[in-house]
Amino acid sequence: MSANPASATAGKPSGSGFRIPKVPFWAQIVAGLVLGVLLGWLARSQDINWLYTTLDKVGHIFVQLLKLAVAPLVFFAILVSITNLRKVNNAARLAGRTVLWFMITSLIAVAIGLAIGLITNPGSGTGLTPKDGQAPEQAGSWLDFLTGIIPENVITPFTELNVLQIVFMAAVAGIAALQLGEKAQPILNLSEAILELLQKALWWVIRLAPIGTIGLIGYAIADYGWDLIGKYATFTADVYIGCALVMFGVYPLLLATVAKVSPLQFFKGAWPAIQLGFVSRSSVGTMPVTQQVTERLGVPKEYASFSVPFGATTKMDGCAAIYPALAAIFIAQIFDVQLGVGDYILIAFVSVIGSAATAGLTGATVMLTLTLSTLGLPLEGVGLLMAIDPILDMMRTATNVAGQALVPVIVAAREKILDHDAYNSASSSPVDDAEVPESESERVPVPA
Repeated sequence: MSANPASATAGKPSGSGFRIPKVPFWAQIVAGLVLGVLLGWLARSQDINWLYTTLDKVGHIFVQLLKLAVAPLVFFAILVSITNLRKVNNAARLAGRTVLWFMITSLIAVAIGLAIGLITNPGSGTGLTPKDGQAPEQAGSWLDFLTGIIPENVITPFTELNVLQIVFMAAVAGIAALQLGEKAQPILNLSEAILELLQKALWWVIRLAPIGTIGLIGYAIADYGWDLIGKYATFTADVYIGCALVMFGVYPLLLATVAKVSPLQFFKGAWPAIQLGFVSRSSVGTMPVTQQVTERLGVPKEYASFSVPFGATTKMDGCAAIYPALAAIFIAQIFDVQLGVGDYILIAFVSVIGSAATAGLTGATVMLTLTLSTLGLPLEGVGLLMAIDPILDMMRTATNVAGQALVPVIVAAREKILDHDAYNSASSSPVDDAEVPESESERVPVPA
């Protein structure tokens, strides 16, 4: 036996040998987007029914897998996040500052949405008429919103996926656990274990996002086509431009002036969550990734575990601020209803106060009906926007997720609890890193 360590490894594969390069998760998502567009166009242009059906089923299964984890994930995430506040100094102050910045950024977002709508007149020249509209089966109202928070029993909110009621029950359970103190510790330990189990299972679903992207994007193109998008060209452009202004204009400005950190570094760290939000169209489904990127951006885990789940169910700059503002103007123009200054103030009020109605699920129909009913606009206008909603929802949710990571960074920086070293080094994708076992990451390279 040779005493030379190098000769002992002769004939065995070395770490420096050829390996298939690993494709980054963001690149997989981009590839899924491109392939989805191509397959969708092919299914529509060539009238390939089996491809159309396949794209529909693939996208539907991916969304269903995300929704499967939503109810228990929200309950245990909120419960654990509230109890984790006891580990944070000035917990009440942090919670108050978080809510305040949620409201400030929502107010800015709705102002941008209103400004764009008033400048571009998205409802003019579309060729759409009130006859094209259709009232939704379920409409939101302030009475329903306020009375609907409290569930009739503990089972129905989970079976009907009423996230707002689930949040209410989780908050009550979390506050009760804080009051009980040590007596509630076994329940808290079990809740934390269940939360970790759910997040682990959701990671497996998240890894399917590139495949889900193919189905969701492909079906949207195959079903709606470019002709339909053309009718809503101005409105679609308004939503995307408004969200882009908030995400890449307002947010960087707040990071640079209020938090005094690098905006570019924020997007390097938060991008995995933003891109997943774009694909999944679910803030709650993206929540585990959002929490990881927020912690990697230097936000203390105890605070992030409160602010991110709370934000995933209430912080909706895209769905609850920009979109309803533009949609209200769009529908008012189609139905020839004149909006005044008081109406615009009402839109801002609904967007800031009622954003919890969106509850982190795909779509923003409840928030839109809440806005329309408050303004007295015809609810049939909702039907005008349902066909184009999935395409709009991607950008709206990406903006929601970016805001849900932004506010904890701002609050942590203002309260001087942000880890600036971690923030400045955050750049890797947690989706990619999640696949690397600890034993692999801890191995010491053997010299050649």
